[in-house]
Amino acid sequence: MKNTLKLSAAPVEINGETPTLRLFALLEVIAARDEFQSLQSLAEKTQIPKPSLHRMLQQLETAGLLTRSADNRHYATGTRLRRLAQNLLLNDTFHGARHGVLRALVNEVGESCNLTALSGNEVIYLDRVETPAPLRFYLHSGSRVPVHCSASGKVFLAGMTPAQRQRLLAHVPLEAFTPKTLTDLSALEEELKAVKRQGFAVDNEEFLPGLLCVAVRVPQSAGRSNLCVAVQAPTMRLNAEQALKLLPALQRAADALSRIDPGADQQPQNHQRA
Repeated sequence: MKNTLKLSAAPVEINGETPTLRLFALLEVIAARDEFQSLQSLAEKTQIPKPSLHRMLQQLETAGLLTRSADNRHYATGTRLRRLAQNLLLNDTFHGARHGVLRALVNEVGESCNLTALSGNEVIYLDRVETPAPLRFYLHSGSRVPVHCSASGKVFLAGMTPAQRQRLLAHVPLEAFTPKTLTDLSALEEELKAVKRQGFAVDNEEFLPGLLCVAVRVPQSAGRSNLCVAVQAPTMRLNAEQALKLLPALQRAADALSRIDPGADQQPQNHQRA
């Protein structure tokens, strides 16, 4: 049997008719939007009767999978669900293939390369391959860096809507890690406009003195990609002008990474837009 939950204009079909699948489908609806959602709006999207929906939301909140806003009337993803998503990114079955792409990129450009994702208000390193050069900055998988002064972070910020970016940065202090860190919000916004226009971002000693990084987003055919690939190097070996010459190699690696998990790009578009 099929249980159909409506999402936006078209329905999302859920195979089977079990309470667990209905809870999971509801989580998908909520996780697809970067905002708190009301009981009324969720009832309209899912076509679940309000009493049943309220009971399901309470179950998910009790389990730590959802959280409620200060007014107790809106719901969003909870800590436990976000932790699950992060662990999936760190330990997915495509790790070996992605690591191979990073290894090939390091062999081509001669510098350390990493695959990153946005996790809350930080950038998390999903994977990293170090350069064989003796002088390097050591950052391992699972490392977290600030969103406002990292190359990948600026790519992620530039891809957000103004409302999403404002909501995130309102709760992220623009801490000065080096004299080059952008700590003025208006200056950062100007930088992000340039990043969105050019399709890449550079961290020129904004996070760590002596470290330069350039990043591009891994493309995705539907929805907004949450992956970046980046090259990092000491400034004594790589300056900003030289880093731009690595962009073709970075873009090829990003395209290769996007083809590793084609199923991720084949989710129903109405589900991605929800």
